[in-house]
Amino acid sequence: MPLHMEPVRPVVKVAGSDRTRRGRGFSLGELEEAGLSVKKARAFGIYVDLRRKSVHEENVKILKKFLS
Repeated sequence: MPLHMEPVRPVVKVAGSDRTRRGRGFSLGELEEAGLSVKKARAFGIYVDLRRKSVHEENVKILKKFLS
């Protein structure tokens, strides 16, 4: 990853609201749907949040765009 690029960050929903914010990392389900392992994602500099369980389609699209 070039030094001038910002790391890829997920979007998560704020509890009790319709708002979204930048998340700490992608969930395992999102990585799996995008065809990435945790080891490979971290090698690319992608943050992984092992506590998150949700899978947001927008985050899967972010990952697929990054990989293309």
